[in-house]
Amino acid sequence: MTTLSNNAVTARAHTNIALVKYWGKKDENLIIPYTGSLSLTLDYFYTDTQVAFDANLTTDDVQIDGQPASAKTTARVSRFLDIVRQRSGITQSAAVRSTNHVPTAAGLASSASAFAALAAASSRAAGMDLSLTDLSRLARRGSGSACRSIFGGFAEWQPGTDDTNSYAIPIKSHGLADLRVIALTTAKGPKAISSRQGMRLSVTTSPYYPAWIQTAQADLVALKAALAAADFSAIGKISELNAMRMHALTLSADPDFTYFNGQTLTIIDLVKSLRHSGVECYYTIDAGPNVKVLCQSETTEKIVTTFSKVLGDENVIVTKPGPGVQYL
Repeated sequence: MTTLSNNAVTARAHTNIALVKYWGKKDENLIIPYTGSLSLTLDYFYTDTQVAFDANLTTDDVQIDGQPASAKTTARVSRFLDIVRQRSGITQSAAVRSTNHVPTAAGLASSASAFAALAAASSRAAGMDLSLTDLSRLARRGSGSACRSIFGGFAEWQPGTDDTNSYAIPIKSHGLADLRVIALTTAKGPKAISSRQGMRLSVTTSPYYPAWIQTAQADLVALKAALAAADFSAIGKISELNAMRMHALTLSADPDFTYFNGQTLTIIDLVKSLRHSGVECYYTIDAGPNVKVLCQSETTEKIVTTFSKVLGDENVIVTKPGPGVQYL
């Protein structure tokens, strides 16, 4: 990534995988969710973003992976930068250079790392010195899950009721140093229905959405207790069940839809088969066909071998808990 100017700021943020999912907004403009969520930031997938405000620019100049961003993406980035400009008092347009080390729009939380990195780089480039809480609050305005990627390890998004009290906090956990997440890629292209569209459909048309709110809140309480006890089995069971409850909303929407493909279903069956044979592991799936498998270091090799035969080595990536946002 080439340096834009002397006042350019570069930030790195990692993706996260939600173990208790965020699915549905009470306020679409402020991105206030109906329920709390809890995630694990991952070390392997990340976004580097450099921002420089420049008086010579007449409009925001956004490039992603060395290419000009689409009009739709540029508009989304500009809307976010408008928030930064409003809060900082700066009026200049910005040059944004972003490099994604994660497939975009495939259910691997690329928007979480992208907007967490953009929030960090743009706010500092605009002269703001935000606390992690304020940075989390800002990142949320770009993508809800981005508020959790500000923090390393486990993070809980407290839903709040307005812009001031909806943000993520770090969750301490002990005895989980050997936790591993194996990312299984079944598709790398953008999904047909965006997370934003999918949430809106689920909230407005699924008859089960009120039940989701209740069960997600209960799952969050249970998962925090499991983390406090470093109970891997409970963490895995809660995460797996919560993921399937979320995806049940997509199947019960009108019109119904699913993020799964054939390989997603094959992976689900294989994880259950491994568990039945004594290899403890659990799956979780965000809004996309790709799957993350939760396991411990001692079983990682066996699980990698199993899925490499099905998906190929290049589509099986071992990750572990990752860091919070960093300035490069």
